[in-house]
Amino acid sequence: MEPTEPQLKTSVADGIATVLIANPAKRNAMTAGMWRSLPALLAPLAADRAVRALVLTGEGGTFCAGADISTLREPGDEQQSLAVRAEEALAAFPKPTLAAVRGYCVGGGSQLAAACDLRFAEEGALFGITPSKLGIVYPSSSTRRLAALVGPSAAKYLLFSGELIDTARALRTGLVDEVLPAGELDKRVAEFTRVLVSRSQLTQAAAKEFADGRTDRDAYWAEQARGSGDTAEGVAAFLERRAPRFTYGV
Repeated sequence: MEPTEPQLKTSVADGIATVLIANPAKRNAMTAGMWRSLPALLAPLAADRAVRALVLTGEGGTFCAGADISTLREPGDEQQSLAVRAEEALAAFPKPTLAAVRGYCVGGGSQLAAACDLRFAEEGALFGITPSKLGIVYPSSSTRRLAALVGPSAAKYLLFSGELIDTARALRTGLVDEVLPAGELDKRVAEFTRVLVSRSQLTQAAAKEFADGRTDRDAYWAEQARGSGDTAEGVAAFLERRAPRFTYGV
């Protein structure tokens, strides 16, 4: 059988875009081409009104083992710049994002997972951020995002040591939001993303900006709320004991 070319695969179904990291020969390590392709891949998904949320996951039993180390022999910092641009594009995706993690989530894999809004993991997954094993300076933007997610002390533990942590510790530090028994991850992700699709995109978009630290858009989102009809629909649906039919962004 021909080896699979390292790539990012996408699909859209029932309002959910799925981005699959596929490089099974190297535990789904990200090549330069894969890093480079992610921002361009995300742009049309962000603009697609049919897409209500995005799931990032890995092919088979591994999420992502990081950057393809063989490419780090290349001179200069192009690989790191590509990774940062990919991470920032994922973090800026305007709709809810969820990393579904199995197996190894290491280095650049953890960088991508941290750039998602939420992280669900299967028991047995292992997380690590390993630049100290390679003498690499982890990007400042990635370090700040990690520290905001897990706190300065846990971020320093991960960055200073490069040690892998299990799902119990990842859950305790806030690196993951839910841990699922083996075989239950896909079911839970499908269930939760159906919930996301049913909720107001107006609320989600504003909440995402505010939670990520945006401080200059209160007036904008107040105006969007006044003109959207979502609030009136949500209240009416509650009083009438029916599912709401939100229209913002549709």
